[in-house]
This record gives sequence, structure tokens and C-alpha cells, in this order.
Amino acid sequence: MKWKIKNLSKESKIRPRKNLGQNFLIDHNVLGVIADAAELTKDDVVVEIGAGTGTLTEALSQEARLVIAVEIDERLVSVLHKRFSGYPNVEVVKGDFLQLNLTELTASSTLISEKSKVVANLPYYITSPIILRLLSCAKLFERLVVLVQKEVAERIVAVPGSKRYGAFSVAVQYHSDPEIMAIVPPEAFWPQPKVDSAVVRMLIRETPRVKTFDEGMFFAVVRGGFLKRRKTILRALSMAGKTFPELASIQDDDIRRILREVGVDSKRRAETIGIEEFGRIADAITLECGDLGQDERHDVCEPFKG
Repeated sequence: MKWKIKNLSKESKIRPRKNLGQNFLIDHNVLGVIADAAELTKDDVVVEIGAGTGTLTEALSQEARLVIAVEIDERLVSVLHKRFSGYPNVEVVKGDFLQLNLTELTASSTLISEKSKVVANLPYYITSPIILRLLSCAKLFERLVVLVQKEVAERIVAVPGSKRYGAFSVAVQYHSDPEIMAIVPPEAFWPQPKVDSAVVRMLIRETPRVKTFDEGMFFAVVRGGFLKRRKTILRALSMAGKTFPELASIQDDDIRRILREVGVDSKRRAETIGIEEFGRIADAITLECGDLGQDERHDVCEPFKG
């Protein structure tokens, strides 16, 4: 496998680009772990982000009905077109994943299956934004299986009270049930990264983990609480109004009273507060501010606008 990828790179005069976070997967055993976690069937549509040289694409195409392989590097797009020219179930899409309209990207797949699956070896430098983008469009997907830096994987599955737990953990667990499927050593990639990686499976929930009046307020409270993670939750939320408009009108005394009413000690830090507790805080603030039902947002599955 390693020889095959390096030989392809040599023939095409392609070297991995550090600025694009390109570390090509070369371990056949890891491909098996990813495929098993995806549980692909002949009815499945798979969106692959960062298809690279097509090693994972090849494996996915053997199991899925359709593979939509997204790649930003024009050099690799040419390689992919050539490699999969005879594959009727592989569609190569050139573009920056964060700039694509995901509703349009998966539109053709709805004719085959109701929801798509995402399988990807994500570049380290942009892992979190991609995962958050996918989760913001969770209605389009059934599961996400991603190969990420081990530290990111630990953040994804972190629980309250652990050092990795943060706003990112809450966002992922709000939309999905995540699990680390395997730890992957640097030797599984070319070139080798300096840290371990992990295969993570996120099963998308039919409904969010907590039901809130206003999802925007919920995430403002979560992000506001972790904005000053060494501060108490009272102090952090009191300061968060400068950053998050949703919290601008709430006063310190109101926050203190709300925390008491929902049973959260004002001296606790955000890193100890669970998702359900954040939900209770957010709902109480929503009722206090009188903004119930006034949450208006654009379609987050549109391309990013900065």
C-alpha cells in the first residue's frame, strides 16, 4: 500500500503539501477500521472530504452505492479523475469543503438514500471547523467517520470534569453520539505526523441531546462559559455579553439568580457543567430576555461567508 501511494506520487510528480495538511493514509488495516465503522451498504451515499490520492476513495467505492469525493488540491483532482474515470459510482468534486453548499452537494444522493454518510481523513489544521460545519447540517447525514488527531478525538468524547472537555465537546455531543474506534500511529501515514491519530465515529442523533427553546442562546451560553474557562460560570457569563449579543442584555444579578434557580452553583467552572445543565441555564436566560421564538438564522448548510 505504501509503495503504491508513493509510486503514484512519483509518477504524477506530486508531493504532499504541508500548507494543506496532507498526510496520506498508507495502512491497509486502518482502512479496514474506517470501513467497519462506516458500516457501508450498497444503498449508501458517502461524502469523502479530502480524497487525496484516492486510497480511501477506492475502498469506499467497493462498498457504497455512490462516493462523492471532495478535494481542494487541483493536482490531486487530476489524479482522482484519471484514477476513477471508469468508476460510475465515484463523483469527484473540486472545491474547498467549507465553501460548498452541502444541501446542493448531497442533493443527488437523496434519490438513492435519505441521508448520506461522511468518511474522511481530515487535515489537522482544519479539523474542528469541518466537523462543526458537518454538525450544523446534521439533518443531511446519518453518521460521520473521521480520522483526526488523537487530541481532537479526546476533545470530541470528553466528559465534564476532564481536561479536554470544552465547547467543542458540547457541540459534538449535542448533535451526535461519538466514540473513538481506534488509535492510529504516525507510521500509518506518509509523510508521518508527529502525533498519534484516531478514528472517531459520530452517530447523528435524531434529536439533539437536549431540547432548548433557542439553540442560538444555548450555544452562546456554552461558548460564553468556556470563553474564560478559568473563571467561574457566573463571572464568565457576566463577561460574555461583550462577545455574544444573545447575552448582552442579561445583568450579573440576573445571572446569579438564574444559576441558583436552575441548581447550578455560581462558583463552578464551565468545564464541570454538563450539557443538560447548560440547557437549563440557556432556557432560563431565554425566558428572562423575552426572546422566545424570535431566533432567525440563515441556512447554515450554505457556503461560509466569513
